[in-house]
Amino acid sequence: MSATRTEHPTRGPTGGMLALAQAIAGGEGRAEAGVSEVPASVYTDPDYFAREQRAIYQRMPQILAPSALLPDPGMAVPHDATGRPLLVTRDGEGKAHVFLNVCRHRGTRLVEGSEPVCQKRLVCPYHAWTYSVDGRLLALPRPDTFPGLDKSAKGLIELHSRETGGLIWFCPQEGAADFTHAETLGEDFDALGMGEHVLFRRKTHDVAANWKLIMDAFLESYHVTRLHAQTIGPFFKDGVTSGDMIGPHARSAVGRLEDMERIDLNDMAALRRVITFAYQLLPGALIIPSPDYINVMTMMPQAHDRTLVEDFMLIPEHPATDKARDHWERSWALLDGGVFASEDFRAAELGQQGLSTGAIPLLTLGTLEGGIRRFHETVEEALRAAN
Repeated sequence: MSATRTEHPTRGPTGGMLALAQAIAGGEGRAEAGVSEVPASVYTDPDYFAREQRAIYQRMPQILAPSALLPDPGMAVPHDATGRPLLVTRDGEGKAHVFLNVCRHRGTRLVEGSEPVCQKRLVCPYHAWTYSVDGRLLALPRPDTFPGLDKSAKGLIELHSRETGGLIWFCPQEGAADFTHAETLGEDFDALGMGEHVLFRRKTHDVAANWKLIMDAFLESYHVTRLHAQTIGPFFKDGVTSGDMIGPHARSAVGRLEDMERIDLNDMAALRRVITFAYQLLPGALIIPSPDYINVMTMMPQAHDRTLVEDFMLIPEHPATDKARDHWERSWALLDGGVFASEDFRAAELGQQGLSTGAIPLLTLGTLEGGIRRFHETVEEALRAAN
């Protein structure tokens, strides 16, 4: 993979994306039949959070980063927010790997910081054991002092991973490394051209809220014209939505119905102007394609009331002019700072504060909030499956 933009054939939507768009165009917007409830304890109980960590975050395949974070062979980036020291690399053949960021000699951290580095060799700062970005132990000082050492048995410890649709996934647990749903989702992301996009901006937010409260904001349309009244709300209407499930992952679409009459739904560029797709993935990750760029957000819970959210903005090509750069800077400021941080994340924090008082034992969900109910049912199914 190269950071240089290349031309790719225009892709149409997948069958699943087209079905959601057709449902909206045909007036089949999704809404629940009645009111439902979710216990407040799923957001506030540390024991419930611990169960989720064991059953979901320590078992299920999850997204670490978009492929665009490592655009070229011979790159590596540390990743610590999952609770384990990871090192994501791209080897000389362009294949992505996920290793433990741990030297096999004395356990020293190999690469420091959190930014990508371009170095085909990873040298331990303690004793200079040297590894390739494909994980092989290449050399060590004074090999004569390690008689009989088999270098091939001392490569970096690799975790199961998969790169598909422009995303790098990994699985913490060997027996649960089934990337079937990731591959299916990858078909949609390929249709969006995500693998050819480049990284424009990346930021990690420290949100004082349960990870599911953040997910909730992207699982319903009820709040959009209210919470986002001064930003993106005017572009949407209540209830013009459709959605389905890909395994434990939700795929939803919000439409601007009045603009759809003369649109060829098989024209991806035209479709993205009138339909906003969103992908709510388990564990916590969100893919939000705007008409001309894509946001990837990964949620890494640190406690029942604290979540790190890393937001990546992917654009079709590197800005060639100051005007183009200013355009993308404004888009980044609007979505990451104005919508996500100032509105969605802030609403999650205010919700956490209120629920932590115990004043509301049950959250009430209306007919436009059925996605939240389905998400919590999926979490409960994952907990039962793990036990």
